[in-house]
Amino acid sequence: MIRLDESLHAWGGVDFDAILKREIEKLGADNLPLQQGLSGSSYVAESPITVMIHRVAEMENVIRIKAGIFYHGIIGGCSCADDPTPTGENNEYCEVQIDIDKATAVIAVVLITE
Repeated sequence: MIRLDESLHAWGGVDFDAILKREIEKLGADNLPLQQGLSGSSYVAESPITVMIHRVAEMENVIRIKAGIFYHGIIGGCSCADDPTPTGENNEYCEVQIDIDKATAVIAVVLITE
C-alpha cells in the first residue's frame, strides 16, 4: 500500500499542491503506471519525473487528483557495437487519476487513456 500522508495532512492548506506534487514525484516510475503510458518508447528511463497537478476535487471518501506526468523513455536495441539505435531518452507524457483515501492516506492510481 502506498500512502501520501503529507498530502492528506496538508489537505485544505495553501501548501497542498506543492506537497502533493513533491510526494507524487517521490513515487517514481515503480509506483505509477508510466510503462503503460508510453507512446514513443519501449521502456521507462531511470530519470526523475515531473508532475503537473491539473485538478483536485474532494469526494465523500477520497481526494481525487488528475495529474500530468512528464518523464523519459528509451527504445530498447540489441546493444550491439554497430547498433544504430540511439541510446538517448525520449520525452513522454501521460495523465493519471490518483485517489487519496481520506481516512488512511492510501492511494489508488489509474492511467487516464482519454
